[in-house]
Amino acid sequence: MFWFIGLSLGLYALWFVGAPFAPNKVYWRQFAFRSWGRLFANIANMKIEVRGTPPRPPFFLVCNHLSYSDIPAICAVINTVFVAKGEVESWFVAGRIVRDMGTIFINRENRRDIPRAGAKIIERVESGEGVIVFPEGTSTKGEEVLPFNSSFLQFAAKADLPVHYAAISYETPEGEPQASDVVSWWEDISFMAHLWRLFHLRGFTAIINFSGAPVQNPNRKELARELREKVEEIFTPVI
Repeated sequence: MFWFIGLSLGLYALWFVGAPFAPNKVYWRQFAFRSWGRLFANIANMKIEVRGTPPRPPFFLVCNHLSYSDIPAICAVINTVFVAKGEVESWFVAGRIVRDMGTIFINRENRRDIPRAGAKIIERVESGEGVIVFPEGTSTKGEEVLPFNSSFLQFAAKADLPVHYAAISYETPEGEPQASDVVSWWEDISFMAHLWRLFHLRGFTAIINFSGAPVQNPNRKELARELREKVEEIFTPVI
């Protein structure tokens, strides 16, 4: 826990000091974010197994959501920014760091905020970046893929934007608690308490399965349903 907090703050400080002088600020941000993902993986003894071929930026991608560890696992292998719930921006210290790493925040309780976030996503994609959203709207235990919230995909359907998809799952070694109990963050437990428990594992594996061809559909509900079915096909339940 000490190394994770200390090195995360140190890496952010390095990025913060260097950002004003970086000739390519997006590249510098992506480098810092990807380095943080690999840092988390090393500290947590998280192995990352990639199946399929990750899309190359620019792209828009959806994925099921199991834990906060999804973010470092994914950003350790591809350059991307994430869409997160608006409450994260208000988190002490972490909110500022997450915002500066390019995160797009969305107020899920205000439907009128969805078009603004959608326009921001298209802007990022058109500028050459990759963007990832978790359309289940919450992290789960990993028994199944929940229905996708079609409102998160309204802008993609309207713009006829190709949507890539991926599925993430976790495994723990023999003799350790099940990944669904210690890696997936679904219980009513604080982030720090769950992280403390996670760091007690000897190690675990994140399995990221990337899709082939992206999906396009001008109907947001049909798009959400099709993407959910595609993700479920390549998803391995967490046990």
